[in-house]
Amino acid sequence: MKIGVVGSINMDMTVTAQRIPGKGETITGDAISYIPGGKGANQAVAAARLGADVTMFGCVGSDDHGKILIDNLKKEGIHTEYIKVCENQEKDNCITVVAGANNSVNIEYIDRIKEKLFMCDIVLLQHEILQETVEYVIGLCKNHGVTVILNPAPVRTIKRELVDLVDYITPNEHEARIIFGDIADTESLLKQYPEKLIITQGEKGVIFTNHDKQAVTLPARKAHVVDTTGAGDTFNGAFAVALGLFDDMEKALMFSVAASGLSVEQFGAQGGMPYLKAVNRELENRYRVYNPGDR
Repeated sequence: MKIGVVGSINMDMTVTAQRIPGKGETITGDAISYIPGGKGANQAVAAARLGADVTMFGCVGSDDHGKILIDNLKKEGIHTEYIKVCENQEKDNCITVVAGANNSVNIEYIDRIKEKLFMCDIVLLQHEILQETVEYVIGLCKNHGVTVILNPAPVRTIKRELVDLVDYITPNEHEARIIFGDIADTESLLKQYPEKLIITQGEKGVIFTNHDKQAVTLPARKAHVVDTTGAGDTFNGAFAVALGLFDDMEKALMFSVAASGLSVEQFGAQGGMPYLKAVNRELENRYRVYNPGDR
């Protein structure tokens, strides 16, 4: 399974403290950590750890952080030769995203690497790069028969025809409300997009409708939660992998939910992302699902 991820590559600056400060309050942090992140890079790592052949497409700055970010992806076995290094993009990324070099993932860059995109079985996209780039990549992939997963985060309004063009769209509940408007009746919305619209619900798991337009909810696993950062990225990376492992949507999403649930039990977006054997054990113990990908 060849997966191409087009998206952000960030350095996350994380401060840990005993608690979240109240309104107007100043508290002392315990430690500051610089951790490789970015939704695109996170999803690439998640997919690579689960056995996929992953290529990362994106941009980094020419500073020390940029080198660290590329080296981190290489360490995970991800192809990095098409990542563009941009001059004068020395920006840090915190909880609020500072786009930096990610804004250089533009149409000109995509035109340079598009032939490599067309060699992928699946292309995974998010919203931490320019919207015009996201739309351009979706159109290119549609025209060349490449499966597209759009994880619309951070959320922004998108054209409804864009939803029609992608093969899968994976918003959480908040993102779904922004994209589709009032969704008081979630099942009615899901029935419009069977096995295409997949709504993640945090600790409640995931919901979708099958091709018989029956709603299916898959609950999240009970976990000893340490850090939920990156759980959604793990889900999306795992889902891309699962599409190649299973010919059944419910089993593919069981795999994705299991991987996401395991990811929250360690610190850091990428730190807790599981490997294939761990997910297989979870599937066998909880669902009695046989995964051919680790046999």
